[in-house]
Amino acid sequence: MGEHLALDVGGVLAALVLVAALLFVFMAVRRRLFTRGGGTVECSLRELSQEGGAPGVWRLGIGRYKGDELHWHRVFGFRGRPRQVIHRRGLVVSNRRDPDLDEAEGLLPDVTVIEVKDGDLTVELAMGAAALTGFLAWLEAAPPGFPVDLHSPE
Repeated sequence: MGEHLALDVGGVLAALVLVAALLFVFMAVRRRLFTRGGGTVECSLRELSQEGGAPGVWRLGIGRYKGDELHWHRVFGFRGRPRQVIHRRGLVVSNRRDPDLDEAEGLLPDVTVIEVKDGDLTVELAMGAAALTGFLAWLEAAPPGFPVDLHSPE
């Protein structure tokens, strides 16, 4: 009986390890597919409440520039569609800051946080210096007559 139980537990553990390995491979392939076409950037995102409530949780993701939109996908997810779409037209960058000490633990190192307003959507993006430079260049490269506000409090 004890030997049979040990085999059952061993089988369950082996299955869990196999599932974890398959998930890791799936996420690596998914990430590779997102980044192979270029125009992508690693950035974390969190939604801000319009009513002044507590902000959402930081989520690690990949942003992909597609014309006048930034499509943001979670790194650890299965959806093929983006979780957020940020439109360049009418976009307002309203704040730029370093992460708080509490926030920094859950973010990639050496990131800057920017607050972005796209209509009713207000989010914060946390990205490294190169990614931030690319994001700001993408905003500034908008066609003439494109309303973009790069308000910077610094």
